Amino acid sequence: MDVDKKIEKFLSATGFAVAGASTNRDKYGNKVLRCYLQNNKRAIPINPRATQIEGVDCVPSVTALPDDVKSLSIITPPKITEQVVDEAVAKGIENIWMQPGAQSPAAIATCEKNGINVIADGSCLLVVLHYREH
Repeated sequence: MDVDKKIEKFLSATGFAVAGASTNRDKYGNKVLRCYLQNNKRAIPINPRATQIEGVDCVPSVTALPDDVKSLSIITPPKITEQVVDEAVAKGIENIWMQPGAQSPAAIATCEKNGINVIADGSCLLVVLHYREH
């Protein structure tokens, strides 16, 4: 499947999650969440230390996500990405988008081995969805 088809499949989900969501508006983990919200998409921030980000209730981990969330953006250091992907496999996440800098060869291999649609080629959600800084 080419990257455009992978992105189309990722974006066709009804619910999205952001691993690495941040309360700091300068961080990409915050910008990705705001990008989903700007595009009227249902997005759930994952942050074990925050209760809300951008007015949206947080969950502490992938395992705490509602079952209908099937697409996951990851904005974490590669070592953390590997842990997030393991949780995602157990949760039944179908699509994972590793933002530039979050990729890990081991995490990508885990996705591929488990049949997860993985985007980890340097494509950026903020570019694809035309993120605007407010």
